[in-house]
Amino acid sequence: MIPFQPTFTNSQNVKTPYSEYLCVFGRRVHLRRWGRASAMPLFLLHGWMDVSASFQFIVDHLSGDWNVIALDWPGFGLSDWLNRTYYFADYLAVLDAVLDRYSPSRGGRLVGHSMGGNIACLYAGIRPHRVEAIMSLEGFGIAPTSPAMAGERFVKWLDQLKDVRHPKRYPNRQGVVTRLLGRDPYLTKDKAEFLATHLTCGADGDWAWAADPFHRVANPVLYRLDESLAIWRSITCPVIWVVGRESAIHEEFAARPGDWDMRKSCFSTFKEIWVDDATHMLHHDRPDVIARLIDHELNAASPP
Repeated sequence: MIPFQPTFTNSQNVKTPYSEYLCVFGRRVHLRRWGRASAMPLFLLHGWMDVSASFQFIVDHLSGDWNVIALDWPGFGLSDWLNRTYYFADYLAVLDAVLDRYSPSRGGRLVGHSMGGNIACLYAGIRPHRVEAIMSLEGFGIAPTSPAMAGERFVKWLDQLKDVRHPKRYPNRQGVVTRLLGRDPYLTKDKAEFLATHLTCGADGDWAWAADPFHRVANPVLYRLDESLAIWRSITCPVIWVVGRESAIHEEFAARPGDWDMRKSCFSTFKEIWVDDATHMLHHDRPDVIARLIDHELNAASPP
């Protein structure tokens, strides 16, 4: 166990995490942990191009007695890189191993943001007995595809493999802070500085995102919406979708009439909650609200 010293110092109640590693298929997966190990396990799953430290703001606002486990997905943060194309099946296998390690005798309560929410919902339909409740923060499935798109996707994947591009470089961390602030009107400077510390790696004059460049390579396997819907229908636990009022995600669904309601109908126990003054990154914008929802909604959820 390696203790962390959080650099987010503008809070009166910063909770210090410690670091652990779990070996999955010969690769190290990094996890941050907060709270009592004997308390109810709460798993936090970050989104694409994000890291586990991104949940620090939520954890600082939690009032419940939780054993919080947040992982860096492979190829992000402090987890090992795969140095090849990433598939959704990889994430499901990692989550399966994490739940087996940290909650072997009961189902987990999962909170996932964006990609992490999609992973949580798929996993809960594949292994219903291993999940007691889900809160998906802006993770509502991906846009539908058609078989006609398969050939073009394979071409794109093969072409990108020949020239795997590294993320944009920054001369210093302040450049990352400026980028984060420019993308989110609700993000404060102190939070942006904290995030920049954990989202990047490098040295003076050459800072880059702490992510495997292969995450930017097109996935040759198309997202098959009908398969995801079939899996969602097998979920037996409560599912909560949390939507940022100013997120562009819902606007995308609105452009496909009936899509949003059709997806919601897959879940037998479902609740939809909207958060004001929040974008897609609502866990950064309103961590106080998300923490209250976790304490109230997930703590009260009954195992299926």
